[in-house]
Amino acid sequence: MSKRATIVVDLQNEYLPTGQLPLVGLDAALSNAARVVAAARASGELLVHVRHESAQPDAPFFRPGTGAVEIIPAVAPKDGEPVIVKHHPNSFRATRLKALLEAEGVTELMVIGAMSHMCIEATSRAAADFGYPVTVAHDACATMNLEFGGTAVPAAQVHAASMAALGFGYASVTTTDQLLA
Repeated sequence: MSKRATIVVDLQNEYLPTGQLPLVGLDAALSNAARVVAAARASGELLVHVRHESAQPDAPFFRPGTGAVEIIPAVAPKDGEPVIVKHHPNSFRATRLKALLEAEGVTELMVIGAMSHMCIEATSRAAADFGYPVTVAHDACATMNLEFGGTAVPAAQVHAASMAALGFGYASVTTTDQLLA
């Protein structure tokens, strides 16, 4: 029998409109993420919160010790829920995440959070490389507008490209409604 854990990646104040990296569609993603978190708690599933902090104390983003690195209250951890602090997009890199999952006997992962094109992709790909079946609730994730070679890339396209890439070979990509049905 499989045992799933839900990984809530980087839903932090830095991504709010008041932060340095505001995300497009964050309100809708947070609403769905809160539903996924509530379902994980109700089922007794392991719920792991991941929080990004810069390794440099004077960094422009995710500065340690500031409110920007705090997890948004709508999805904040409750007592006893593990919080992993990371310094890289991949939630497994130089953290205790894999050891925690192994100790808990986890065999599959649900991933939600921010940003779709960075930490969600990096974490999901690493998890798949470690052999975990991964599911991503795409509407419980958010990202931002980007630019490449002078071309503006809207957040919806960035998100779609990220989810398409994950769905092609790394994860099952679904909606929150489908996940919770």
